[in-house]
Amino acid sequence: MSTKEQVLAALLEAEGPVSGEWLARKLQISRNAVWKAINQLREEGHQIEGATNRGYSLAEAKEMVSEAGIRRWLTTAVFGRQMEVHSTLDSTNTRAKALAAQGAAHGTLVCAREQTAGRGRFGRRFFSPEDGGIYMSLLLRPAMPADQAVMVTSMAAVAVARAIERLAEVEIQIKWVNDLYADGKKLCGILCEAGMDFESGQLDYAIPGIGVNTAPMEFPEELRGIATSVGNVCGHDISKNRLVAEICNCMEELYGQLETGAFMSEFRARSNVIGRKIIVLRGDERFPARAVDIDDHGSLIVETEDGLKTVHSGEVSVRWEE
Repeated sequence: MSTKEQVLAALLEAEGPVSGEWLARKLQISRNAVWKAINQLREEGHQIEGATNRGYSLAEAKEMVSEAGIRRWLTTAVFGRQMEVHSTLDSTNTRAKALAAQGAAHGTLVCAREQTAGRGRFGRRFFSPEDGGIYMSLLLRPAMPADQAVMVTSMAAVAVARAIERLAEVEIQIKWVNDLYADGKKLCGILCEAGMDFESGQLDYAIPGIGVNTAPMEFPEELRGIATSVGNVCGHDISKNRLVAEICNCMEELYGQLETGAFMSEFRARSNVIGRKIIVLRGDERFPARAVDIDDHGSLIVETEDGLKTVHSGEVSVRWEE
């Protein structure tokens, strides 16, 4: 961690005000380095009370996503152990893909407090205001065929559902294939992007990008009837740092099941699509169907007037029947 993040971590752990001298001794840095780090943290928006000779303490009325804050809750061996945390990014997935091209390690985490060009499937805009939620991407390097990349999305959906439920009294459902719902409204979107090794046909990397609305908030008018947040559902905000860490923890717990797909039973159990009438959208084509099941490869099985069909996530989207 940088000096700034080490100072923040020490303040997070402290039970009360601590002096600049105490911080300098604990971190084995100079008093001047402590002072510079405190000023940098304040410039980023951290609310640090006190001053030289009076002790410093962290008074976070508004928690900010930070490397120190995330590391406090991580229990993983690999996922999130290498990370970048940015104030603003166009897209955490875009940054993670750049890191993948540079050879970044499996499990590398990218977070941002705000995205200026967050996106969902098929290039749709993803609403991601500053400190309104968590915006993160994990760089994974699974040894699996490229045509099975949808399993990474399914695994991520189960992991995020588990993580949210560990921190808040909400029940999370999954709308095939990549949206998480609570109280009938969307509060999380997942966009998985992948790179392929053309010689082997195997994945070079897979990057699940995850956006979760956490804070109680008012949504833009066009989203009010369809979007919500964890805070809106449970009545209070939750720790963003802890949620990022918990998602990493849950993802690492499930990662060993990628080959067997054992998590698909939970994916199906959480589905709010199975048994419902839907509209299947494939390019300019649209047709009514009834969702029957989700197979072990993450594909949706639907019943149409022509019989059963299997549809794949990269080809279609679904809507509730109007």
